[in-house]
Amino acid sequence: MILELDCGNSFIKWRVLDDAALGVFAEGVVDSDDALVGYLRALSGLLLTRCRLVSVRTAEETNKLTSMLVQAFGVAVVCAAPAKEMAGVRNGYEEFERLGLDRWLAMLGGFRLAAGACLVLDFGTAVTADFIAADGEHLGGFICPGMPLMRNQLRTHTRRIRYDDLSAERALVNLLPGRTTVEAVERGCSLMLRGFVLTQLELARDYWGDDFVVFLTGGDADLISGVVPQGRVVPDLVFVGLAMACPLS
Repeated sequence: MILELDCGNSFIKWRVLDDAALGVFAEGVVDSDDALVGYLRALSGLLLTRCRLVSVRTAEETNKLTSMLVQAFGVAVVCAAPAKEMAGVRNGYEEFERLGLDRWLAMLGGFRLAAGACLVLDFGTAVTADFIAADGEHLGGFICPGMPLMRNQLRTHTRRIRYDDLSAERALVNLLPGRTTVEAVERGCSLMLRGFVLTQLELARDYWGDDFVVFLTGGDADLISGVVPQGRVVPDLVFVGLAMACPLS
């Protein structure tokens, strides 16, 4: 069994692949290293043999996690590393090693699935957009705050804005002008996100006309899927790229 990890700024997304069954044995999202190890230890029938991960955390934080996994399960851990070119995709950053590894892997996965030009939109703590041409050239991208960052900034820096996550979820049943603070904030942030996405689509059409594929990934991708009906929602797009960057035989 292979353990795959996507270690983001706020959460760790994980899944276990069962070689014998050729599918996903278990998966989930946790908010700490200890929670991850706890969940894995509680899985009945877990027999980990290998592990690969991508991390946007500091080297110290990543090393701490890998040490915990080695100690708890006795598996060697392979970490994805920056690359100038891989699987036909050429990193477009002036300093290629500074491109976020999660973005890089999502681009690898998107280009493989599209077999041509694609726009990769990732909706996490931050929202990222990356443009990959049909010849594999990464044309660059954009980063903006995601829903969690926008929401938390308003909650933190505006004294009278206070509400819980359940209220936030209920507020997004529609996008009419809000009649409460929670509705006004949640719907306003959602509309800002939609505006960002529509701008990316316009730019992609300027590049390629209609000859491109849009990928939506990340925890909040479903909030935007209605704006991009032609988009392909691929929650595990980073894991597609991770398997390409860290093949395990």
